[in-house]
Amino acid sequence: MTGRTLIVGQSGGATAVTNATLAGIVRAAQESGAFGQIRGMGHGLRGLLSDDFFDLTPLTARQLDQLAGTPSAALGTSRIKLTDEQIEEAAHQLAKQSCADLVLIGGNDSADTVLRLHDADPRLRACLAPKTIDNDLPGTDFCPGYPSAASMFATVVRNATWDSLAAPDLYPVKFIDAMGRDAGWLTAAASLAFGDDETDLQPLLILPERPPAGATEVLDLVEQRLAQRGWAVCVLPETMRDAGGRHLSGDTPAYVDPFGHPYLVPPAVSLAADLTARLGIQARFERPGSFLRMTRASVVDRVEAERAGVATVRMLEEGHTGVMTGLRVESTEPLAVSHHPVDLRLVANRARVLEDGYIGADGHSVTDEFRAFALPLLGENPFPAYLRLERERDVSGQSRAGGMN
Repeated sequence: MTGRTLIVGQSGGATAVTNATLAGIVRAAQESGAFGQIRGMGHGLRGLLSDDFFDLTPLTARQLDQLAGTPSAALGTSRIKLTDEQIEEAAHQLAKQSCADLVLIGGNDSADTVLRLHDADPRLRACLAPKTIDNDLPGTDFCPGYPSAASMFATVVRNATWDSLAAPDLYPVKFIDAMGRDAGWLTAAASLAFGDDETDLQPLLILPERPPAGATEVLDLVEQRLAQRGWAVCVLPETMRDAGGRHLSGDTPAYVDPFGHPYLVPPAVSLAADLTARLGIQARFERPGSFLRMTRASVVDRVEAERAGVATVRMLEEGHTGVMTGLRVESTEPLAVSHHPVDLRLVANRARVLEDGYIGADGHSVTDEFRAFALPLLGENPFPAYLRLERERDVSGQSRAGGMN
């Protein structure tokens, strides 16, 4: 078999469209004719170190179409931070496999790994195909995986709100966790499913870009919403810190991953308990976990994730290395996305936070500018219209018993 060997891996948390990017990489590598072998690492870098591979070379067009529509990570994924010695071993394994080209599908930590492998062997062409629901990678307008998660999360929060409307006495307060780390992109997406005539239903957003002084401030804000509406829905990141950098749920981690990221008791859990003790009402916490990032792929996300995989292979063919495939939105009507190489030194160990212009003046909402950025990524009519029934009113104009208002 002639041609170069391309090795591809998936890393970090899987999404609804991680496999669409993989399908795009394999399809483009097959069509290029430059690669004699296409191999997939089993469970990411763990497979590279343990000589565990999939042969992706013979996959058919039909199989790739099916793969693109399959959620999660078909190769398996992992979260491991390689030591300097393991980087050397990984570079040795790549050379042993006659690998001249490497693609890792991942986020911030994967960017660091690809950069270190690139630096360890200048002969290796190594690129990152972006993937994260956090949408926090610098150098790209959006990240594959975010549109699907944003659409799903917006629907979850919207439906939780309508549940509160139906039974405010039973569920007066809900705290809802948003997955992610230190950027508010997914938390902000919680507002997207509400229409222009539903501003009174918008959730209270606690954004890491506008941290509260402490848990008491959050509870005060929720209590104000409760007094105004008779119910409250509060959305905040699972890693939310206060203005002093302290986690709202305390600083003792339940788990620390190999990259040093602490996993603490989610603030939604502790805040719900604190509010229940404070007001004597039932405060619930909701944790939409893995189903949030893998349940429903938006059409736009799947298409753009696969195109990003194709673009990554083309960058390798053009000789690019040590770069990430950046996505640039050229227009929104219709949506048109181009691709460009981004130096991994501008990506690794950095986070792109929610822009100031996307955050409302009150610090707990989003602007029309954010909606104009995010909604085109979700596809046409991503949220069906909901109807609120009007209460009957007597001749004096006073509300009488009836439907929801």
